[in-house]
Amino acid sequence: MTDAAVDAAVRVHDLWKSFGRQTAVAGIELTLPAGRFIGLVGPNGAGKTTTLSMVTGLLRPDRGTVHVAGHDVWADPAEVKARIGVLPEGLRLFERLSGRELLAYTGRLRGLPGAEVDRRAAALLDVLDLAGAQHKLVVDYSTGMRKKIGLAAALLHNPEVLFLDEPFEGVDPVSAQTIRGVLERFTRSGATVVFSSHVMELVESLCDWVAVMAAGRIRAQGPLADVKGDAASLQEAFLELVGASGSPSGSSLDWLGGGGAVR
Repeated sequence: MTDAAVDAAVRVHDLWKSFGRQTAVAGIELTLPAGRFIGLVGPNGAGKTTTLSMVTGLLRPDRGTVHVAGHDVWADPAEVKARIGVLPEGLRLFERLSGRELLAYTGRLRGLPGAEVDRRAAALLDVLDLAGAQHKLVVDYSTGMRKKIGLAAALLHNPEVLFLDEPFEGVDPVSAQTIRGVLERFTRSGATVVFSSHVMELVESLCDWVAVMAAGRIRAQGPLADVKGDAASLQEAFLELVGASGSPSGSSLDWLGGGGAVR
């Protein structure tokens, strides 16, 4: 492993994944630097979730290699999993546990001493505004609360790299702001956040490094300013990169509007 590989939080080489005849990820190359807030952006169906699933060891690729924090995801899975936190989209939680019990269970699975689990859980519950609901069953949590307790579980062991798949999807503005604050604090400490989203404005406001994905391929990657180039926004740059085109908005919908009845 070279020094450059170790310095990168994530290195992906020639990664492929197909489902039947459908190619979801087509030979992508990614080098994501450590200590950055990184956005993997693209439209729905671009291959973002499939990519993150392979990078975190949840899905085996058809071909290619992935190194996280200098370790091969498939050759050394235990070492990689000890160094990462993951909040996947549609995370299934232990719903018959309370929030506090879920964190205690997660911490002990991670091998943390009981007293340290209690200390970290209390701090996370407080910062994420869940202290008042810590003894409530997870089954009764709102979407925002579920995202926050899932984030707490992913952070409990203080990972080097945190992977989040659409972490703000379906989250109310107050919870979103809380999650955002915690993630910004986490990256300021020198850790790495990699999160996927199709909301360009959100990525532009949070990230300093982005990778643009469409149709299973990486179209651009690098510092936010470099990827944007001369475009006024990341949204504009993204549309140029993916070659978005189509009929002018509403050009075939001249019948729509006004509530008129068919005559």
